[in-house]
Formats: sequence, C-alpha cells, structure tokens
Amino acid sequence: MRVVKELTREEVRISIFSWNNKYILKFELGPMEQTFKLSEMDVLEEKELDSFLGGDFFEKVKARFDEMGKSFRSQLENL
Repeated sequence: MRVVKELTREEVRISIFSWNNKYILKFELGPMEQTFKLSEMDVLEEKELDSFLGGDFFEKVKARFDEMGKSFRSQLENL
C-alpha cells in the first residue's frame, strides 16, 4: 500500500492510499471513520483526487460525521 497524501482539514484527518489498482480515501474524525474506494482507471492524474478534499463532497463527509457522532453518543448513553 502506497501513501499518496495525508493531511488534516477542519479537524478531519484525510489519508489517500494507492492499493490493488484502487485509491482508498480515508476520512477520520475522533472514533469515526469513512472510507471510499475509487478505481485508479477513473482518475487520470493523482492531483484529480484533490476534488474529494473540498467542496460539496467534503461538506457531505462532515455532515455524515455529525450524524454518525449523534448515533454513537446516543448508543453510548443507552448502555
């Protein structure tokens, strides 16, 4: 597995890997993680992956983390 890029944006840790002819985009916030797999055939140049690191896609990732966090906290309260 090759690390393509690692960064932190708005408290979200982002890692992009290349593995088995796929790019793996991993977003982490606290105890939560979202992972997306993208065929290397769908990307002409690695710099095109930057489109996943901002804009509407990244906003939806953050919104999903909010929803995940609420569900997780709710479940912890019910233990």
